[in-house]
Amino acid sequence: MRDFPAPSPDKAVQELGDTLSPKFGPDGLVTALAVDAASGEVLMLAHMDRAALAATIETGIAHYYSRSRKSLWKKGETSGQIQTVVEMRVDCDQDAILLRVSVGGDGGACHTGARSCFYRAVGPDGALTRVG
Repeated sequence: MRDFPAPSPDKAVQELGDTLSPKFGPDGLVTALAVDAASGEVLMLAHMDRAALAATIETGIAHYYSRSRKSLWKKGETSGQIQTVVEMRVDCDQDAILLRVSVGGDGGACHTGARSCFYRAVGPDGALTRVG
C-alpha cells in the first residue's frame, strides 16, 4: 500500500507544495466528494482512509471507507455503479478530496437508486422535497 507523508507543519508547504500529504482526521479519515466529471453534479460524500485513498490512486476506481461496516469499500462492486476517476483534486490544506468521476452501470451513485445522494432539498420550514 502506498504510504503518504505526514502533513507539513509549515503551512505554506502544506498549502502550496506539490506533495500529497493528506490530513487524516483523528478517526483516520479524510472527506471525499464525488462529482460527475461531465456535468459537475454532486453525486455523493464519503470518507477515505489511507487504504481507500491508495487503492483509488493505484486503480483509478473510487474506493471509500465505510464507517458503518468499518471496512474498505470499492464503489459499485456489487451495484455495477463503478466510479472511474477522471481527475482527483485535494483542497488547499489537504483535508478533503474531490473526485471527478464517470459512473458505470445505470449511472446512479446512491444506494437508494437515485442518481445523486443529494436528491432532497430542505425547505424554509425544514420539510424535505425530492428534487432528483
